[in-house]
Amino acid sequence: MVAQATRSNCNHRLRRFRRLGPTRQAFRGPSSRSPFPERLIREIGVICGSFLLCGLTLLTAAVPPLLAQQRVKVFIAVDMEGVTGVVGPEQLGPTGFEYQRFREFMTAEALAAIEGAREAGATEILVADSHGNGQNLLIERFSPDVRIVRSWPRPLGMMQGIDSSFAAAVFIGFHSGTANPAGVRAHTFSSANLAGLTVNGQELSESGFGAAVAGHFGVPVVFISGDDMATAELRALVPDVETVVVKQALGFHSALTATPAAAQARIRERVRAAVIRRSAIAPFRVAGPVAVEITFKNYRPAEMLSYLSLFTRTASHRVRYAARDMVEATRILQFVEEYEFGLAP
Repeated sequence: MVAQATRSNCNHRLRRFRRLGPTRQAFRGPSSRSPFPERLIREIGVICGSFLLCGLTLLTAAVPPLLAQQRVKVFIAVDMEGVTGVVGPEQLGPTGFEYQRFREFMTAEALAAIEGAREAGATEILVADSHGNGQNLLIERFSPDVRIVRSWPRPLGMMQGIDSSFAAAVFIGFHSGTANPAGVRAHTFSSANLAGLTVNGQELSESGFGAAVAGHFGVPVVFISGDDMATAELRALVPDVETVVVKQALGFHSALTATPAAAQARIRERVRAAVIRRSAIAPFRVAGPVAVEITFKNYRPAEMLSYLSLFTRTASHRVRYAARDMVEATRILQFVEEYEFGLAP
């Protein structure tokens, strides 16, 4: 519509200049030379000038739509243990008396992150529901253009959907790893089954492992919210990451917490800042081949996995495997976590 109006305006200018041409010649008075060549030259000059002006006008009109078409994709993984106020199982699963309320808070923190990302220029949002059964977020609260990953199993686990087309990754409601003695609900992937996880000899929490998956695709994790232990763990790997501490850990089942409204406002503000400065935050990269070592809380998983040539049993409760890269390492880990002998459709 803008281009059509501009072309119409340009045509109007040309008609007007053509009408003015002979009139201007009349004011010049008598001349010994024929007026035709001068009129012709003047007409050509007027037409060229008008086309130049119209061209600049059309270019100016086209620039904003071209800029608006730039894609800025943001990936948001949402866990629950690091959501404001969460301290125990009563908030974390369908059988807990506070679960429904805290699904609301979890969803609200995800929405706050989306608002901040949009204010920073995000054009596409993908959200991964990465807690428990993967069916916690109230999906009707999200705008129609947001896509949501739900349930398990899925090849990239908590990071399902991430790829190199994303500009940034955001972590909401994350907790510290199982090796951390101070975090609220500290565990790594499975609080019931896993007692430790290292990648190339380095202990990683869920946030660190997720950051390494994002880093495989060249995507920086620019923001994390959770308790003070969780945010510190990721900052040790990604020094420039933006953080919001929604609660301070007092113990495995206790915390000094902010209110949901205060936390949501801070998340929106700092996600916006993080996405704006995404180019200044380096991805966390783990070079391949990747050696993963898993320590189980029980004896039998290590014993059974050692029957497979892919795994080497390094201790009574521990196995190690090698992968080409973080994508393959994640797929193998998902198999270890999800496989059960009694699986059926």
